Amino acid sequence: MNLSTLKQDIPAGLVVFLVALPLCLGIAQASGLPPFVGLLTGVIGGLLVTSLSPSRFAVSGPAAGLVTIVVGAIETLGSFSAFLFALILAGVLQFLLGVMRAGRFITLVPGSVIKGMLAAIGILLIMQQIPVALGAASDASLSSLFSGDFAFSASAIVVSGIGLLILWAWTTPLVKNIKGLNWVPGPLIAVLFGGLAVVFGDRIWAEMSANLPRIVLPTFDSPGALIAELERPDWQAWQNPAVYVVAVTLALVASLETLLSAEALKKLRPQNPPPSPNKEMRAQGVGNLVAGLLGGLPVTAVIVRSSVNVSVGAQSKISILLHGVLLLICGLWFSDLLNVIPLASLAAVLLYTGYKLATPRLFVEQFRMGAQQYVPFLATIGGILVFGMLAGIGIGLATQILCSIYKSHRNALQLTRYDDHYVLRFQQNLTFMHNPQLQGLLAEIPENSVVIVDHDNAEYLDPDVKAVLEDFGDNARQRGIRLSQWPVAVK
Repeated sequence: MNLSTLKQDIPAGLVVFLVALPLCLGIAQASGLPPFVGLLTGVIGGLLVTSLSPSRFAVSGPAAGLVTIVVGAIETLGSFSAFLFALILAGVLQFLLGVMRAGRFITLVPGSVIKGMLAAIGILLIMQQIPVALGAASDASLSSLFSGDFAFSASAIVVSGIGLLILWAWTTPLVKNIKGLNWVPGPLIAVLFGGLAVVFGDRIWAEMSANLPRIVLPTFDSPGALIAELERPDWQAWQNPAVYVVAVTLALVASLETLLSAEALKKLRPQNPPPSPNKEMRAQGVGNLVAGLLGGLPVTAVIVRSSVNVSVGAQSKISILLHGVLLLICGLWFSDLLNVIPLASLAAVLLYTGYKLATPRLFVEQFRMGAQQYVPFLATIGGILVFGMLAGIGIGLATQILCSIYKSHRNALQLTRYDDHYVLRFQQNLTFMHNPQLQGLLAEIPENSVVIVDHDNAEYLDPDVKAVLEDFGDNARQRGIRLSQWPVAVK
């Protein structure tokens, strides 16, 4: 670390903290957990993971993309303590993947599957937060809206609606062109408005704060009180087979999000030499191991906070460490101040985050790229929504492989006519799976023609393919067909 960069790093750390604070609180709330858990995870990511990470700019902490996995895992395992045991296993698995240098395999995951995963996460996040934005508690489901006993809250709708309007306004040129406002993150303004509505809203509307559910952060008057608040993992959960499925899911998706963030960050702020993805996975593994031990959420590198860190001029890790220290201070000594934040404001932040992940523009772009892209993209989304994250990613991968095989299969052979000459091109190595297409093309060649075979791009021909070519060659003379550059011997 270079202390000479403090002039740039301190303001950057402050801005990253202001962005991370509402996200940490909101992600914990969306996961059905106390907001303190989100702050704890932000501290682990900001201090521990940053210390071990090879990147100077990547900010780690709780990720909105893992909310749906956390909620589903806790429901499947039956308790948060059992989930923490799975998180410990996931951290160990991540560390081992880093040791085995598995980071390089990120390039094998197709872009259509990655975009489908992010879009599905966005859709699930929106579905989860709509009831909260309308006044429900954090554990309400979308189906509860259609039950007769759901109580809409006009004050929650107003706060979440204005919060969304603020978040949208912060992306417009009108706000971006005002230099002073560029330093203040939109999510912070949305949350600040919600807090002001709770404190002063009753003066305008008598029932404003009465029907506005808020976050609840504990107050710590001693180190013992802090330790007592920490959830401990259930070590007996090893007997539950579902724990290992959750652990693998967490390890793979958290690693995927981290490595994707690292790739995106390279384009925003290159480092020389570039950070090792394997070292990053080991750092994240240690972070998730400690998060599981202390009662936190899964930790990943997060591109939103990382890009903010870069855009405001950070020069070293000091900015990220400072943001972790500020999160810790908030959690320990400013809980009363944070407890005025309504859940509807955090729901607005998460709804907007979900929209950015699943923006309609992404769907349009995928459709414009053709069936080979949008079919696996939609298969991934559908698989995740119906079967869960791990199964959905697997469905997306399988669909992409099938689409690629089909596309490759269709373009493997090409028959072109020049008067009475026919050129048959082999674009790649041929296997028995190409026989139907090969036989169909050969059947199109009429009698008394010349057939030229261009097989320079094919280094291998399956014996079954050679058999088809030999049969055609044996009958060619009888049909008056002359063969040129035939790839197999003709009897």
